[in-house]
Amino acid sequence: MGWQALPAGQVRIAAGHFSLLGCCPDSRTSEWAETTMNQALHLPAYPVTDDCIGGVAAFEHTQPWIYGLDNPYLHGVYAPTTLELSESGLRVEGELPKDLLGTYFRNGPNPIHQPENRYHPFDGDGMVHAVSFCEGEASYRNRYVETVALAEELQVGRSTSNGVMGPFDFDASPFGIKDTSNTDLFYYAGGLMTLWYNAGHPYRLNPQTLETEGYFELEGRSHRRLSAHSKVDWTTGELLFFDYGDEPPYMTCGVADPSGKLLHEAEIDLPGPRLPHDIGFTPNYTILHDLPFFHDPKVLERHHLRVLTFHLDMPTRFGLIPRYGRGDEIRWFECEPCYILHVSNCWEEGDWVVMDGCRSTNPMPSATNGEGELSHMLAYMRLEANNYRWRFNLRTGEVREGNIDDLNTEFNKTNPLYAGVKSRFAYHQRIPLLEEGGHTLRFTGLVKYDNETGCRQQWDYGEGVFGSEAVYAPKVGATRENAEDDGYVVTLVTDSTDWSSHCLVFDATDVAAGPIARVTLPQRVPFGFHASWAPGI
Repeated sequence: MGWQALPAGQVRIAAGHFSLLGCCPDSRTSEWAETTMNQALHLPAYPVTDDCIGGVAAFEHTQPWIYGLDNPYLHGVYAPTTLELSESGLRVEGELPKDLLGTYFRNGPNPIHQPENRYHPFDGDGMVHAVSFCEGEASYRNRYVETVALAEELQVGRSTSNGVMGPFDFDASPFGIKDTSNTDLFYYAGGLMTLWYNAGHPYRLNPQTLETEGYFELEGRSHRRLSAHSKVDWTTGELLFFDYGDEPPYMTCGVADPSGKLLHEAEIDLPGPRLPHDIGFTPNYTILHDLPFFHDPKVLERHHLRVLTFHLDMPTRFGLIPRYGRGDEIRWFECEPCYILHVSNCWEEGDWVVMDGCRSTNPMPSATNGEGELSHMLAYMRLEANNYRWRFNLRTGEVREGNIDDLNTEFNKTNPLYAGVKSRFAYHQRIPLLEEGGHTLRFTGLVKYDNETGCRQQWDYGEGVFGSEAVYAPKVGATRENAEDDGYVVTLVTDSTDWSSHCLVFDATDVAAGPIARVTLPQRVPFGFHASWAPGI
């Protein structure tokens, strides 16, 4: 099976595509094939998509309107699926460990309606994919996150919300754009919480069925806004959260107990609106980010566009606030200008607090010629970052920082049992730079770092295979008394040679050896954002 390159502007039809989804080429699929081929003859050229991902692929189970748009984030591995499935007894190559018990959850964009304006991958309706493991067997299910915005659009049958590339309309949405809840997710207080990167309203999903149950309310909190990358402390069960916005207070952070009740919340004094993406924590502190990559609220007010600027003349600031501390107790540490998307882990060492994560010194790469009105979006999505360590001395105020490695990686995860305490290993995604063929954000390999030595193991997914964020899955009964990497790493991949998707399970001690088990999924899984592991769920 495979698909051949055709001249620009012609759609690529996968050979044997109709049997790929487990169906025979009956009259229905034959009619679909004929219709698709007839449409293909009249499709516009796709110069940007051709340059970025090599062309357009035709799928039966996708939104037909994507074929009228030349946007690489709507085609190939990024094309949405229209299927919502629940299947058990999936085929396994290799052997699934009996002590792998739980669920891999992954969130990401999956647009239903054709956008009113230019499409950005942050605009796609949230869809959760889940692979569950029990007694050496695997099951799969996927569902849309049924947000309020999506319900309104389904009612009228079209897109009614503007996206990230604007214009922002605060009369239509309190966020100015559509809150898709498509970014992050984790298990907390008996439910699955989905979140949006722009500090939207969190939603609660049933972790077994993925049905949306409504907003995820924190009892005792006066408003809902909550940013993606709020975190659950597996040691205490507490939720450490933050939110941010364009009006004072520009940031708050807080703590909720394991049952979902608010324990504490503090307002953080910032010079103006910021665009933080993550936080870190230790047993005693929450680490907040004030980063010099943000928009001008006056431009937003006048032109209804959020234009981001990287202010190289400003330091990056990290604020350490006691877990239950007041806003005036925060202590800021100035660092070299950078942007940081994702923290790996933080911990305390005597007078020092250590933070490992991925650092970007070029969060807005230059746009390239020939990509037209999508050029700045495409440039922004070409993530440049590397494994990095910061150290903050609480007694002297000293800061030490430097590379752990210079390989372009991101979407970094660690063993969640070690969250907030000293850890050694992190699991990243290899992301090719533009000069390496990375015209769009894509994950081409799994990288395991020893952050003490800077050494790495790597396993490439293969030519034309796109990965997902990988999670660490502790063995049943594991504690911090066990070796930190004595568990499993789980991820999803989609192969563009036949559009099959698989869930891969690695022995975390030796990811370079490749997966010990490969689960065949019942449909093509589009590219996504963040994933998490829920033990025993």
